[in-house]
Amino acid sequence: MIKVTDIGLSEDLKDFTRYLSQKKIFHRVVEESGRQSIYVYDKLDAEFVKKSLRDFLLKEPGLALVQDEKSPLKFESVSFIFSAAYRIFLSSPVTLSLIATSLMVAFLTSMGGSLYGYSFMFYPLINSQDIIQLLADISTPSIAVSTILPMFLHFGELHLVFNMVWLWYFGKQLEAAGPTWLLVAVILITAFVSNTSQYLAIGYNNFGGMSGVVYGLLGYTWVMHIFIPQRRLLINNSMFVFFVVALVLMELIASSWIATAAHFGGLLSGLVSGLFVVSYYRWIAKYITN
Repeated sequence: MIKVTDIGLSEDLKDFTRYLSQKKIFHRVVEESGRQSIYVYDKLDAEFVKKSLRDFLLKEPGLALVQDEKSPLKFESVSFIFSAAYRIFLSSPVTLSLIATSLMVAFLTSMGGSLYGYSFMFYPLINSQDIIQLLADISTPSIAVSTILPMFLHFGELHLVFNMVWLWYFGKQLEAAGPTWLLVAVILITAFVSNTSQYLAIGYNNFGGMSGVVYGLLGYTWVMHIFIPQRRLLINNSMFVFFVVALVLMELIASSWIATAAHFGGLLSGLVSGLFVVSYYRWIAKYITN
C-alpha cells in the first residue's frame, strides 16, 4: 500500500473516509505512533486523496457527501464482480486467506472425519513435561510450523461455522485498523499459545480448530477497544463477558468435547498481546519519536 500522508488524532476523518468510499477510492486509515495515517493502493488515488484531504481540512463545499443518492451496484458485468471481489480481498487478505484455508482443509478432510495423509497438521508429538523443555524441543522450522497448523483442523460443521464467523468479525476490523503484520503476529502467537496449552493439558495431539485464535482476537480487540478507542473497534464489555461466560459454561457442561485449555490459552495470550501493543503505542513509540 502507498502511504499518502498522516494527520493528528484530533481530526475526525469519518466524513472524509465516507467521501472517499463514495468516490470508490479504496483506502485505509490506521493509527501509527500517535497519528492517523492514510493508505491507498494506487498512485493516481494517492494524488486525489492528497488534494481532497487539503480541501476537507479547509472545509471546502465540494466535498459534500451525497446523502440521497445511492451508488448503483451493477452485477451485469463479470469484470465488476471480479473487481469487487478483488477489492474485498485487498481489504482483508489475511482474514480471508485463513478462512479459505480452513474451508479447504475441512473439505479435504471431510470435516475432520478423514485425516489419512493429513497427520502433519496435528501438533507435533514432543516428549516434554513442561513449557521450558517443550520450547527447547522445537528445534526445526517444520516442528515450529506444526505447532500452528492445528488451527486449520475442524471437526463438525458447527465448529467450523462458529469459528469462521467470529474470525471474520474480529479479523476484518483489525486489518482495517492495521498494520497487517501486527495482526499476523497476533494470530501466530495466539495459535501457538492455544495449541501448546492444549497439548500440555491433555498430553496428546488429537485436537484442532480456530477457537483459540478467535478467543485470542477477542482478548486483543477488547484491550485495544478499552485503551485505544480511536480505532472504533466493534466490541464492548458485554460481548467480552458473554464470550468468557460461554467458555466457562462449555467447560462445566461439555468439557470433554471442547479444547478448554486452547480457549483459555488463546484468550490470555490475546490479552497480553493487546497490553503489549497498547504500551508500545502509548509510551515507547512516543518516547522514540520525541
